[in-house]
Amino acid sequence: MSDPLAPHPLTYVRERNGWGKADLARRMCERGAEMGVPLATNRTTIWKWERGQMPDADAQRVLADLLGMSETDVRGAPWPQWLPVWESTTLLEPWTPAGTVKVFADLVRSGHMDRRGFLSITGAGLTGVAANWVAAPQAFATALDGDRVTTEMVATIEQRVKTLRTLDDQMGGAFLLDQAAGDLALITGLLDHGRYTPTVERRLYGVAAQASCLAGWMAYDKGLRSLGQRYLVGALRSARSAGDDGFGAFVLAEMGVHVSDTGDTAARVKLIDTAIDNAPTNLPPAAVSYLFLHQAEALSRDAQGVAAGRALDRAYSLWAAHQAGDRPEWLGWYGEAQLKSTEGKIMLRAGHPERATSALVAAMEQAAPRDRAVRSGRLATARLAARDLDGALDAANVGLELLEGRVRSDRARVQLTKFSERLAPYSSVPDVREFHDRLRALPVVA
Repeated sequence: MSDPLAPHPLTYVRERNGWGKADLARRMCERGAEMGVPLATNRTTIWKWERGQMPDADAQRVLADLLGMSETDVRGAPWPQWLPVWESTTLLEPWTPAGTVKVFADLVRSGHMDRRGFLSITGAGLTGVAANWVAAPQAFATALDGDRVTTEMVATIEQRVKTLRTLDDQMGGAFLLDQAAGDLALITGLLDHGRYTPTVERRLYGVAAQASCLAGWMAYDKGLRSLGQRYLVGALRSARSAGDDGFGAFVLAEMGVHVSDTGDTAARVKLIDTAIDNAPTNLPPAAVSYLFLHQAEALSRDAQGVAAGRALDRAYSLWAAHQAGDRPEWLGWYGEAQLKSTEGKIMLRAGHPERATSALVAAMEQAAPRDRAVRSGRLATARLAARDLDGALDAANVGLELLEGRVRSDRARVQLTKFSERLAPYSSVPDVREFHDRLRALPVVA
């Protein structure tokens, strides 16, 4: 695992089953005896595994049997990726409206079960989800018995989601995840128990997709990676049930952000390629620009610099061709700031800090508060790479001031923490010491 703040997946499995370390050790020894595999597992052994030590093959085989898994499951993925840390319903339910409702019901029931943010599905798993999205049927379920859902009710929910998206830009996801989850719970109840026309049903699945995607983004912003993934898969399913493959392509692009953060850059390339190849041909230029911008970032992370440059140029040219009012409502926030931000990241990664700085300054100037907080760390990093310590600290302090006041974003805090690690050669500078002190004093994103 690359993220020291995320728990080991064994911790997740153990806590989900209500087992302490000693309890799991005892159960493994007992199961090993039944299998004829003697183990000397104890509490300290479990502690070491959860801090990175790999169990030997016998211990893994016994643990898999204890968890109801086969040896094939263990051989199919390296430790600890084979551990069952994600609810099976999210991936295994059929890609139908009824399956979507079941996934949402499980999400609502489990709440924020994964509060520590372990990224629990691999890139290969997500590319499999993408394939399911492409092939899924678009049939609508028969209306269930219950109260009638009116168009006015749906319009009210749609406005709530729109307002919540605006608040997220201003405040960050940590403040608002519960509200997004509450909206999704309401929509799920209407889908599960309400009576509605096919038109209303389609709108309900559409707004459920947007609410679930927004909740996934907020969870990611808060550092809850596994929860964010589950919400995004729910959003992808619901977009298919609504017949909105444009929004489905958007969700696949967002999924790629999650998986590339773990270092699986090839999986992100596959996800965005799937999105572009299967997006509706009538998507407006702004929406296609958004997809190519994600492709540029994915290719850049995958060390495909030339191809990344071509995709970035394509994103810019498509944006230049867009007309006022042609963006889908869920993409109303997209524009020049996002293009400049990604350009800055690509230029920094390519070793051009001056060009990165120019793009990131423009991105900062046009950004909403939460995005400004996130981008401050990147701009600071670019300026430091260009040997501008004072400018780097100025940019970083913009992010600090936002996180000390109106914004809560784990992503922004992580960006500033990464920047702070680059300041080690300047540790004797008073302004650097002050920055470190303020960063350590930031409130915890909970």
